[in-house]
Amino acid sequence: MTTPPDPGIARLLRPDGSVMVPASVAGEVLRALVRDLTARARADGGEVSPGARRVLHALHAAAVQGQGAGPAFVPETPALTAASVELTARQVAEILGCSAQYARTLARSGRVRARRAGPAWLIDSASLDAYRTGRSP
Repeated sequence: MTTPPDPGIARLLRPDGSVMVPASVAGEVLRALVRDLTARARADGGEVSPGARRVLHALHAAAVQGQGAGPAFVPETPALTAASVELTARQVAEILGCSAQYARTLARSGRVRARRAGPAWLIDSASLDAYRTGRSP
């Protein structure tokens, strides 16, 4: 006999078994997943599947949208790669255990692939993984 799910959890479950992630927590979920995937890649060189990449991209878009930056949805495309997931300097600092200033220095110096978006640096997650593991981006 199974216990019925908590009503808060039940609202997030869809009939097909998928889970909706509210935009208000998407950034937090994304950071946790990126930390775990980075650790896995460092340990065994594991690669992220295309399906998981799409989920990470969608979480990033939801997090941006949840921060009031307007709609950030990018339609799913077959060419979507890990390079399409970008992290802020603050997110990179949390992952690396360094300051946001150091993360910006990595971006400015070209040690990780990054681009400017107004005053912010957006750092490519695949490039960050390559930097952490000592591989070429």
